[in-house]
Amino acid sequence: MHGSLFRKLVSTIAVLGLLPGVALAQGTEKVVDTFETGSNTYVRSLLFDRKANSLWVGTSVGALEIDLKTATPRKTFTRNDGLANEYVFGLGIDSQGYTWFGTNAGGASRYKDGKWKTYFPMHGLADYWIYSFANDKNGDLWIGTWAGANRFNVKTGKFTTYVKELVNEWVYGLGVDNDGRVWFGTEGGVSMFDGKRWKSWTHKDGLGADNPEALPASTNTGLGTRSRHDLAIEADGMGTYNPNYVFSILIAKDNSVWAGTWGGGVSRWDGKKWSSLSSKNGLAGNLVYSMAQDDKGVFWFGTNKGVSRYDGTAWRTISAKDGLLDEHVYAITVTPGGNVWAGTRRGVVRIGTK
Repeated sequence: MHGSLFRKLVSTIAVLGLLPGVALAQGTEKVVDTFETGSNTYVRSLLFDRKANSLWVGTSVGALEIDLKTATPRKTFTRNDGLANEYVFGLGIDSQGYTWFGTNAGGASRYKDGKWKTYFPMHGLADYWIYSFANDKNGDLWIGTWAGANRFNVKTGKFTTYVKELVNEWVYGLGVDNDGRVWFGTEGGVSMFDGKRWKSWTHKDGLGADNPEALPASTNTGLGTRSRHDLAIEADGMGTYNPNYVFSILIAKDNSVWAGTWGGGVSRWDGKKWSSLSSKNGLAGNLVYSMAQDDKGVFWFGTNKGVSRYDGTAWRTISAKDGLLDEHVYAITVTPGGNVWAGTRRGVVRIGTK
């Protein structure tokens, strides 16, 4: 993990010339850089730091900051450097410029200018398992945990916890829309808080596509058990289905809300109703772990079968044969210049035009 957590393995020419099966149309995005972390290392989160022009990478063995100008590592953080736990599931930057690391059983660690502070439930944090962050219009930081959601007042340092208000306490995805409403993706559906009232939606309300393949229901949940559960997606060799299980939330440029589900593809809330897109529409896989939208309005989905690009009309899939290190894409983000970064088991790839 230390200094050599990430090693740049291949350049544009190497990827296109040496990886078998690469056959993408001229002028379209392709895998142009690969950063490998090791076969047993998972990349769980990615975050673009606009001010520093860097990319933060959260993995199962620590966190790394990549200088986007030089494509080289700046900082590598482990427990020895100040993280409460090496397994980093969530990344965020608050309104005061602190970088936050949400860990697996280690609480939330905050970093700025070489100084660290870690928060545990004893400080007001809802849980030790932290999965997501989002800033609201007041400058406060929202935190998604396995025991509800926190709102952290950056000025007072106080936490407020919400559990019963949510449709489910296991919060994975977070987003704040242009109207200041906070959206929560949970294991049991989507909840929304407008500052005064709460509202929730499940598959019965249109969340998640139907199950035409008749896949068995996923039993992979920790709800009510407080036990760790992994992201195993099969049962007896078959894929599984739970459209209420929401991995990720994305607020689009048009203020619509997108939810990535377990087996139900991706769902869009237009302010009145939910509609869904799945593999039958062109999505690579129906488990949608991560989502991003680039400056041109194009959507990028990290699924269990690669990356999907969707411009509102046409779909394209980038898979292992196109250079992905692994087809389970747990994290995805975009940076200036049309670059898309995808985090998988074994490392990160950059998808771009050059």
